[in-house]
Amino acid sequence: MAGHEIPEPADRKQVADPRSEPRTVEETRPACDPAFRHGVVVGFDGSTSSERALAYAIGMAGRSGSGLIIVHVANRLPTTVWAGCEPPVFVDVPDHRTEVLGLELACADYLSEVPWVLVERGGDICHELEEVGREYSADAIVVGSTHGIVGRIFGSVAGRLARRAQRPVVVIP
Repeated sequence: MAGHEIPEPADRKQVADPRSEPRTVEETRPACDPAFRHGVVVGFDGSTSSERALAYAIGMAGRSGSGLIIVHVANRLPTTVWAGCEPPVFVDVPDHRTEVLGLELACADYLSEVPWVLVERGGDICHELEEVGREYSADAIVVGSTHGIVGRIFGSVAGRLARRAQRPVVVIP
């Protein structure tokens, strides 16, 4: 059917204005749900300490009448070794744990008391928790304490977050 043109639909909406200026990433990012602004951010990975932090955060959100932002930070691994002044490259490791955690949380009766949302991020746990807290203008970040040799050697997430965060950090033992 050479030379045959397909007519444009009359109700077609223009997606982008070709004369407009490109916007930055921050301008194109959708705004957070207002129900969760000034909410409580909690780091959750399914461990015992994160379950205690979640329980405290639920009570805190319920008392303040705000929403709960549950954050799961997926693993990222360096693909190269640090070589001179070149920074290592990070890749996202497939992490199906967020899906499992989401299903567990959706079935939990104790979360019916407060509005909540599960946010998945990848990268450094401290940075991502603080970033989510900034995006939602959170009133506080709640994390569980780290027990064990790894926390003593590399420093705990709670300790690093408490030193660098721009909002209150509540550490649950």
